[in-house]
Amino acid sequence: MDILEIRKQFPILDQQVNGKQLVYLDSAATSQKPIQVIEALDRYYKEYNSNVHRGVHTLGTKATDAYEGAREKVRKFINAKSTEEIVFTRGTTTALNTIATGYGRENLKAGDEIVISYMEHHSNIIPWQQVAKKTGATLKYLPLQPDGTISLADAEQTITTNTKIVSIMYVSNVLGTINPIKEIAQIAHKNGAIMVVDGAQSTPHMKVDVQDLDCDFYTLSGHKMCGPTGIGVMYGKKALLENMEPVEFGGEMIDFVDLYDSTWKELPWKFEAGTPIIANAIGLGAAIDFLEDIGLDNIEKYEHELAQYAMQRLSEVEGITIYGPQHRAGLVTFNIDDVHPHDVATVLDVEGIAVRAGHHCAQPLMRWLKVSATARASFYIYNTKDEIDTFVEGLIKTKEYFTNVF
Repeated sequence: MDILEIRKQFPILDQQVNGKQLVYLDSAATSQKPIQVIEALDRYYKEYNSNVHRGVHTLGTKATDAYEGAREKVRKFINAKSTEEIVFTRGTTTALNTIATGYGRENLKAGDEIVISYMEHHSNIIPWQQVAKKTGATLKYLPLQPDGTISLADAEQTITTNTKIVSIMYVSNVLGTINPIKEIAQIAHKNGAIMVVDGAQSTPHMKVDVQDLDCDFYTLSGHKMCGPTGIGVMYGKKALLENMEPVEFGGEMIDFVDLYDSTWKELPWKFEAGTPIIANAIGLGAAIDFLEDIGLDNIEKYEHELAQYAMQRLSEVEGITIYGPQHRAGLVTFNIDDVHPHDVATVLDVEGIAVRAGHHCAQPLMRWLKVSATARASFYIYNTKDEIDTFVEGLIKTKEYFTNVF
């Protein structure tokens, strides 16, 4: 695996920011796009831009074939049983809201429990808060261990026979924690609950097998895995999707409309109202081709090496606190003593280094960490150890700057 050759396929990386070579360390927010994805979007709009499913003309047929071909690529990528279980959405947030509204509101009642964790992204908290308010169900939180991991003993204690839904992120966007989803799903099912997985941070970086995990729903976002923005996936087991009502109506999801009642198309189209996200689905298919050419096992191994190298280098800098477990996905979240994370990110940007600063859409986790915000460097297949060295040098300059100023 030649990282330098891989980097050449990302045009955006070949530029200077503030007179310095760009070092992009914000892939947990959104990944950059390889030329193959950019060209797939360009080709669709230049050569066969058309609506899908409705027309019988040549362009419509080509567009439909490419759109449904992308669905099959997603199915294989996460090892779903059928394309009927693959619903295209605008992203993970839309998918989680669809599950919470379409399944949660229809199936929960007072006395039922929803279990999530303190590390969840807001997109996996707020929808369940709303469901609890509407249904009278109770929202419960899995506690975290001091290093930011989930104990299966705590899961056994928190998930009860009253629990109907467990919704947990596979990989934390703040801590880098890789959660034991398969084992948590087993505990959920033992108690009669369904298992929902936020896969936004896992799908781009490791091999995912929804059948092996035995999760009931799985969600992902294309823009974090080298695909376009505005496209994601809601995977659901067929039996659950068949018994779940859509939350948007009109266009593609319609079968028959009468004056006072209507019927829906079969799966998966009953959940894809309006004109589908055609171009971006095709772009997601191209992103999957790109990632599979490299190999998800290779990506995971390489990113683990980058994360461990980054933690080792950061530990050499006095006054830095790193959050999360030793074994982690490819990101490092940290703070520098007496320097606000936004100031860290601002100074690093002057050096051409892009990192994220703030609460990372995880305010309950920030309170658990007893901080208001953190800085985060997140890595992907196009990053190098030399870039991590540049990043650490930038942090040292940041420390020196604020020491001299104050």
